[in-house]
Amino acid sequence: MAGDSSPGVFRCLRRFGLWLLAAAAVAMAGLGVGGGVSALKNPSCHEVRTAFQIRQIGPLKLVPDVPTAADSNLQICQQRAPTCCTKKMEESYQAAVRRERMENIQTLNFELKYMIVGHITAFQAAFESLLRFAENHTTSLFDTVYRSMSKEAVEPVKELFTDISLYLLGAQTKVERAFFRFFDSLFPLVYSRLINPGITDLSEEYTECLRLTRQDVNPFGRYSKEVVTELAKSLRANRVFSQALGMGTEVLNATEHVTLTKECTRALVKMQYCPHCQGLTLIRPCEGYCLNVMRGCFASVSELDVPWREYIYTLEYLSNEMAGAHDLELALLGIRYSINEAILHAQLNGPQLSATVDKVCGQPEEKSVKPLPDNIVQAKEIIESPSLTMTHSASLSNKRSSLPLKASKNDKSRSLKKMSREFITYMKRSRTLYASLTERLCDGDLVMKDSSTCWNGEDVVESYTNRVVTNGLKAQIDNPELKVKGLDPHISNLIEKLQHFNQLATERTHLKSERWSTREGGSGKGMNEGMESSGDCDDEDGCQGSGDKTYTKDILGANPGDRNGSKTTVKKMDDTATVIIKSSPKHKGDSDKSSQVSSSLLFVITATAVVWHFLS
Repeated sequence: MAGDSSPGVFRCLRRFGLWLLAAAAVAMAGLGVGGGVSALKNPSCHEVRTAFQIRQIGPLKLVPDVPTAADSNLQICQQRAPTCCTKKMEESYQAAVRRERMENIQTLNFELKYMIVGHITAFQAAFESLLRFAENHTTSLFDTVYRSMSKEAVEPVKELFTDISLYLLGAQTKVERAFFRFFDSLFPLVYSRLINPGITDLSEEYTECLRLTRQDVNPFGRYSKEVVTELAKSLRANRVFSQALGMGTEVLNATEHVTLTKECTRALVKMQYCPHCQGLTLIRPCEGYCLNVMRGCFASVSELDVPWREYIYTLEYLSNEMAGAHDLELALLGIRYSINEAILHAQLNGPQLSATVDKVCGQPEEKSVKPLPDNIVQAKEIIESPSLTMTHSASLSNKRSSLPLKASKNDKSRSLKKMSREFITYMKRSRTLYASLTERLCDGDLVMKDSSTCWNGEDVVESYTNRVVTNGLKAQIDNPELKVKGLDPHISNLIEKLQHFNQLATERTHLKSERWSTREGGSGKGMNEGMESSGDCDDEDGCQGSGDKTYTKDILGANPGDRNGSKTTVKKMDDTATVIIKSSPKHKGDSDKSSQVSSSLLFVITATAVVWHFLS
């Protein structure tokens, strides 16, 4: 029993002990015995020994059998009448009140800490499940659409999602760098397998040259940047949320092990155990008296009230961001779509990319097999379903809605939003955790609420007449029960750390002063930069769902004033997209000749496309 430190077991033992003491008091009253050792005809410290044993305060040998003359060595429970206390007992009482307060706070924090720790585990499991699903979802793009480079793309995709996982776990890495490395590794594959399928296996030097020039050449257009921007916001909110859960656990642990000052320990002993010295084991402190002692003891802890409230607000904001504008599930599942669009962009700009790469890296070897016509780039099975078109002017939200976002029924990531809402609903109730700490410590069996008498630190009285101070360090100047010197250094560091975290979380997630105001949407902003639609269709027209499968677009985004720039016409028929590149005449004198050549060339190209369609 002595090794059992469970708060529940301790409370049961304490209540059972109080019941025994009450029974003893009733028996003594039946014999005509008054309360207190001085009123007994045959004074004894039996009740004191019983309470000493039940509360596990210390060895029973420390308690005398009968009251002795006032011990001059007593420092806390001094009195003129005979006493059942000794100096050794006072030392045991001081250790007991420190242990009891720690157990009390642990009991009060248990449910909240259990909820936080449980959600840390649950969120981590949900994140891992979602990341696995998103990785498989992205890998399937190469398995089903870009089979020619599916094997080589496995490792870059795996490394990308490993970096994302490490970032969510708090590793010192950046999402931007992870995607830069991914697209650096992807460019040589796209260049050799799709843009120039006749190239043999690239040498290490040539592959490295492609990797190094990728950011300068920008083969993937805006898509390589957009996927980073969107995903970074979602990952940042989820990462900070995970860190916030850890911060909450740290604060709770620190307050459970707060160091009580010497003045506080003495005041607690005087409040709880000095009545025992007079044989008054059943009397309990007055409520106001208890509040003064607790508010003095935990004055530093109560200073956590303001930063803790701000912490709860931060949690609520992050939860709203995770479920709204920065939905991690949509962002992760959208990686596949962004990669596909980036590859399409590179294919459509293949001739210009090849020309630029040839200037920087030179020309690689070509296979002896007959390549495809130079002016036709096949992009078969680019689109997996009719709902996903190649319309670059569509907004990102519309593009994402056409993805198969529904996971399996057993996918834990599906419950992320629900978990977050339930968690925040519970956490809101803990806003006043540190403002109400002292009241909760004085609640229950510790104080006398419905009794006509109570202990005021000196004697048994009908009511506590001293002033009851409020919470906070400044209010303790007027505390009549103990002197509070200043803010505890450990609590001061904890307050600064919590405030710093709240500020950092605010900066990282771009939290505004109007905390609950609607954030401006950025998902559709800048989607058409450098791109011009060939028709009168914009984002709100829903052209991609109109059923018209033929569309033309200025792929290269040439300067409108440059009439000699080349244009590309993209025609989509069934599941095969054929890209035809036409060169505009450079001189007016050659227009007729070029027209004849173009007509013949167009006939050959059209015939080739039709044959390819039926063969596939």
